[in-house]
Amino acid sequence: MKLLLIGYGKMGRAIEARAVARGHQIVGIIDPAFPEASITDFDPATVDAAIEFTHPDAAFANIQACLRQGLPVVSGSTGWLHHFQEAVKLCQETDGSLFYASNYSIGVNLFFHFNEYIATKMHQFGGYDVQVREIHHTQKVDQPSGTALTAAEAILRHFPAKTSWRNEAAQAPHELAVLSERTGAVVGTHIVTYTSEADTLELKHEAHSRDGFVDGALLAAEWLPGHQGVFGMKDLLGI
Repeated sequence: MKLLLIGYGKMGRAIEARAVARGHQIVGIIDPAFPEASITDFDPATVDAAIEFTHPDAAFANIQACLRQGLPVVSGSTGWLHHFQEAVKLCQETDGSLFYASNYSIGVNLFFHFNEYIATKMHQFGGYDVQVREIHHTQKVDQPSGTALTAAEAILRHFPAKTSWRNEAAQAPHELAVLSERTGAVVGTHIVTYTSEADTLELKHEAHSRDGFVDGALLAAEWLPGHQGVFGMKDLLGI
């Protein structure tokens, strides 16, 4: 494929290396470090898909420019979703293709899917308490992690016995404990645990590196051409 990279930070450089290793061609890089290049320099004849990982203040403008140029665009930028409906409207007006996810790890997205399913089943049969635990490296300041919050919110939707969460041990039966640990150089581990008097069931995702995010973004770019509309990881994974 002929790929256009928009953003050349850690994620952009990692995508470049992975894409080239998989036989794709990087036909352009849009970044302040390359001021001579512009999205308007490219069109569907020269680009199969654009992959956009930039900053909240630039992401929506980049997505707009891609759609207006007729370029399928995969975006992993966060902080611009207050413009999401505008992006959907523009995608419809231009018959364009937009793929957005806040987390491109295939494993994490399957973790989210199974988490919802298990919560529903555990609620049906009763007798279990549940908690979420996340472990990250010591440099990660925010807690709980976004992944842990997504998991917790899904549990609250599908396990009615829990109506709120707290970032510590639960103080009441209706509270969901979301426990955070910071240790060593752990990339990211998330564990949902159901416990009853009879047994314990755990759903766990452990990231060994950041390659999963890169692979997921590339997979989305490979999948998107030929699909018209707005898509996410559930569409890609068929869940």
